[in-house]
Amino acid sequence: MGMSDGFDELYQAAFGRLVGQVYLVTGDLAEAEDAVQEAFARASARWATVGHYAAPETWVRRVALNLAVDGLRRARRRLAALARLGPGPVAPPVSADRVALAEALGTLSRAQRQAIVLHHLLDLPVVEVARELGVPVGTVKARLARGRAGLARALDAEEREVGSRDG
Repeated sequence: MGMSDGFDELYQAAFGRLVGQVYLVTGDLAEAEDAVQEAFARASARWATVGHYAAPETWVRRVALNLAVDGLRRARRRLAALARLGPGPVAPPVSADRVALAEALGTLSRAQRQAIVLHHLLDLPVVEVARELGVPVGTVKARLARGRAGLARALDAEEREVGSRDG
C-alpha cells in the first residue's frame, strides 16, 4: 500500500479536525499543530500498517494526544525546576557593540561562527577548538582567518551605514 493509497486524503481531511481536538487538551495551538504533525509523520512512516487499520485517524489522534500529554508533562517539570531555582539574575543591558557583533557573526557560516566564538570570545586555544569541533588545527585556523575577514567586512559595512544615517 503506497502513500497515495489514502494517506494524503486522510491528512487533508483530518489534520484541521485533529489539531482542534488536541488544542482542547493542550490549550496551545502551536503545540497542538506540532503534535498532530508529528503523529502524521509517524503514520506516514508506518502507513503500510496504519493504512489497513479500520480507523487510521483514531491511531493518529491517539499518537498526537500522547505526544501532547508528554509535552505537557515536560513543561510542568520545567516549570517546577524554574520555581525551585527562583528568579534568575537580572541580565545586564546589551550594548550597541554587542548587537553589532551578533549581527556581524550572523553573516558568517556556522563553522566560522563556532571557531570565532570558541577562540576569541571563550578564549579557548586553537588546539582545544579543533578538539571540540572534531576538525584539524589547520581547519580551525582557516575558519578563524575567513571568519575574521568576514567580521571585518560586516562591521565595516555596519559602521559606514551608521555613519551615513548620522551624517
